[in-house]
Amino acid sequence: MRKAAVIALVVLASVVFAASVMAQSGIREECVTLCKDAAKFLNEKGFYPTVAEINNKEGKFITKNTYVFMMDMEGHLLAHPFNQQYIGRDITGSKDKNGKLYNQDSISIAKTKGEGWTEYMYPKPEELKKPTPYMEKTFSKKIAYVYRVPGKDLILIAGFFE
Repeated sequence: MRKAAVIALVVLASVVFAASVMAQSGIREECVTLCKDAAKFLNEKGFYPTVAEINNKEGKFITKNTYVFMMDMEGHLLAHPFNQQYIGRDITGSKDKNGKLYNQDSISIAKTKGEGWTEYMYPKPEELKKPTPYMEKTFSKKIAYVYRVPGKDLILIAGFFE
């Protein structure tokens, strides 16, 4: 009886782990697809319509799991659906709770590889809404896809919390 219970728990844990990996894989693909769709939109519609669409909180580059934002290769935020108060600012000095300059890391990925993944610690949206100082918030691991728009000095980023 004990062996059966142990086996059942191992099987259940394996199923839960596999489901988690599959879900994360789906969200990763969603980040890639959204960034590449935003790049296509940019090439077809132009810069300003793309900025407007990314800034739209109900726009086509926001899903239940992620959203796209845009910055230039110098680190200026150009479009963001939820942090529009920082648009136009140099965000290269932004650090996570461990001191990682995550926007500089994104720029480095864009310059050297053109696309890739980065990880950093960042408060979830519900944490950002709390009226507590930034460094007193709860930080979670964020995984972000970085995509340099081919032929342009623009970076599109979409991420999710692990």
